[in-house]
Amino acid sequence: MKECKKCPLYKLAKNPVPGGGDINCQIMFIGEGPGEKEDELGQPFVGKAGKMLDEMLESIDLKRDQVYIANVVKHRPPGNRDPKPEEVQACWPYLQKQIEIIKPKLIVCLGRHSLGRFLPSVGSISVVHGRCFVKKNQAYMALYHPAVALYNGSMRKTLFEDFKKIKIALCKIEEKNKT
Repeated sequence: MKECKKCPLYKLAKNPVPGGGDINCQIMFIGEGPGEKEDELGQPFVGKAGKMLDEMLESIDLKRDQVYIANVVKHRPPGNRDPKPEEVQACWPYLQKQIEIIKPKLIVCLGRHSLGRFLPSVGSISVVHGRCFVKKNQAYMALYHPAVALYNGSMRKTLFEDFKKIKIALCKIEEKNKT
């Protein structure tokens, strides 16, 4: 990814942000794209939204090093704008390879861009947040992006309530795999 020039995002980015965490984990979180702090450090979710994600992980007795965190694009879109479809498409092979290597039981789509990449036909994040879906034997959960609580404090409770459903979804996945 360091040498990737498949889309113009690399031109203004300081660092690629491939992802990070435990490659033997059960849960993979996938957000939209790196922000300013992530671009600076080359690590995912290390800014304010990352602190919120850490807090949410702790609320269900998980730590960052027990999950894997990535984004649909691997370089920061200028000014934190939404990634363009061609940029998402250019990064898609990298994300597919990460999923193939990690083999998570559950992919948590953080926000509309991640949800749209994996489950484009399920509807708006505002309608399906907190719900689990299965597509081609892979379980997905739709959650708001942690940054939503930073811009709208009233969403904090919703985020934490939805986050509790991760453990429930994992238990159901494990039960189903036993049968």
